[in-house]
Amino acid sequence: MPLTPEDEIRTRDELVAFVRELHEDYVSRGHDWENHTLDRFLEALAAWMASSDGWYWNVGKDLPADGDWTFIARALKARPGTSSRARPR
Repeated sequence: MPLTPEDEIRTRDELVAFVRELHEDYVSRGHDWENHTLDRFLEALAAWMASSDGWYWNVGKDLPADGDWTFIARALKARPGTSSRARPR
């Protein structure tokens, strides 16, 4: 589940796979996580997002200007019973 500065998640399916791997890691090793409760995780996530331009600068990259911030916010706000039906492909 490493995500190096050179790695990119290019599709929604790749993001879904990454989040599932993250969940599996938490289930098996959550007690080892620094932010092992939801409140600590969300606070750390907000802090990282607020200073992420510095992280990108430190690794020699630009903060993505075209990120879909609304998609991320909606994903974080999702709760059981609010998922939409799958769209036919």
